Amino acid sequence: MSAWIFFLILALIFFIIEIYTPTMFFLNFAIAASFCGFLGIFTDNYNILIPLFAILSILFLLFLRPFFNINPKKNKEHSFESPYIGKQATALTNITAFTGRIKIYDEDWEARLASEDAEEIKQGAKVNIIRHNDLTMYVEKKEKK
Repeated sequence: MSAWIFFLILALIFFIIEIYTPTMFFLNFAIAASFCGFLGIFTDNYNILIPLFAILSILFLLFLRPFFNINPKKNKEHSFESPYIGKQATALTNITAFTGRIKIYDEDWEARLASEDAEEIKQGAKVNIIRHNDLTMYVEKKEKK
């Protein structure tokens, strides 16, 4: 089998693996195999192409992967945009700094006070959602106008 066909098939396999595991890991190997496939047109010497594939794969992993990651340096807490922040909800239970539940959009969520020194919110009170961290909403009592 010609070297260029071998490396293009290898690149196709890595592209397909990347489609099913979107980690931006196998894409580096696919790009390296594509380069070796292109160079395989000019030479069939596997003693050159296989080490070149290994070197290119390592270089692409080191230098291209940070560019492929969408937000590699962004803090998780700041990158999560919640559609609930600023919305009003109803306290299903009493809400303290350690326990509580709220209801918003017919959904039941775990809730905590946004400030640990804030006064406990009673069941049935209206609250504003201040922060959303994983499965917990941080709330404060809605001010009456």
